[in-house]
Amino acid sequence: MTPWFVTVFALLAGALAMVLVRLRLGPSMLDRAVAVDTLLSVAVAAIGTLAAQQRNGYFLPILLVLSFLGFTGSVSIARFISVPDRKGRPGTGEGGKQKEGQGEGEGEGQGEGQGEERE
Repeated sequence: MTPWFVTVFALLAGALAMVLVRLRLGPSMLDRAVAVDTLLSVAVAAIGTLAAQQRNGYFLPILLVLSFLGFTGSVSIARFISVPDRKGRPGTGEGGKQKEGQGEGEGEGQGEGQGEERE
């Protein structure tokens, strides 16, 4: 094994360690999702480096499948995280929660004379 491959594998091991720390300590679900996506990217880089070091093309279909799974997983997680925002009523902006001081019929953009008059 040449010094170049040793250096690349050492850098990938460092990246793996940092990703595992983020996966463990991530305060939110989004941080953990990004960590899993980055973990998959590090795995793809490690397998690609191993394929280059061995001059073996058998790993390329594995790389394609892992890349596809990483992409679809990231899109699925992003869609899953963004779903609560779309369930809210129009004009509230935050998943159906009304801002403080807003009653029924008092959305954003309604000034004097635009909304229903209350007594």
